[in-house]
Amino acid sequence: MSDEKLTLISHHLCPYVQRVAIALLEKGIPFERQYVDLSAKPDWFLSLSPLGKVPLLLVQRDLDEQTVLFESNVICEYVEDMPFGPPLHPDDCLIRARHRAWMEFGSSVLSDLWGFETAKDAQTYAAKRHHLIEKFRRVEAELGHGPYFDGERFSLVDAVFAPIFRYFDVFDRISPTGIFEGMPRVAGWRAALSARPSVRSAVTQDYDDHLLVFLKNHDAWLLKAAA
Repeated sequence: MSDEKLTLISHHLCPYVQRVAIALLEKGIPFERQYVDLSAKPDWFLSLSPLGKVPLLLVQRDLDEQTVLFESNVICEYVEDMPFGPPLHPDDCLIRARHRAWMEFGSSVLSDLWGFETAKDAQTYAAKRHHLIEKFRRVEAELGHGPYFDGERFSLVDAVFAPIFRYFDVFDRISPTGIFEGMPRVAGWRAALSARPSVRSAVTQDYDDHLLVFLKNHDAWLLKAAA
């Protein structure tokens, strides 16, 4: 196993942190987690993070100076390049490029998801819901027979989308969104990812509670729609 000590600087809800945690767990690479309050970012965190965001991966190699990696996709690529565990990218360079493109698409879904979960009125909520439906219709057209994005093999694309689906596991218990209706392949993918041990272990057991507090603090229409 690696002689590197890895510390993942995290936030309880951050989906970008989750994708890194999933990749590390899938590769079987030991790491520690350190959580930070992003509403009151401590000085030590700001001194390490050029963008003031999580995740950060702190890499300590023996007596070398600590290296700070930032941006989730960059960290995931580093984890993939480590000589441990199963590959999370395809061998073929063209297919690998396609996977990287869909990872970026997943990040664009997260941008729409932010607007959806923080919408404060019915009109904004409906508009953001429509955008998400359109995005997932594209995903439905792209998916094969599963259970994962790349068929039988778990990949980094799965690590990107699993945290997205986790949001809806909570949302749909509050008030069913109906976003995945008529999308059997997406629904199957969602179910397969939710059962994956690495996905389940990527968050703390109180994830749902943290998300509910977030929704209340943002006066989310999602909560009002359930009333």
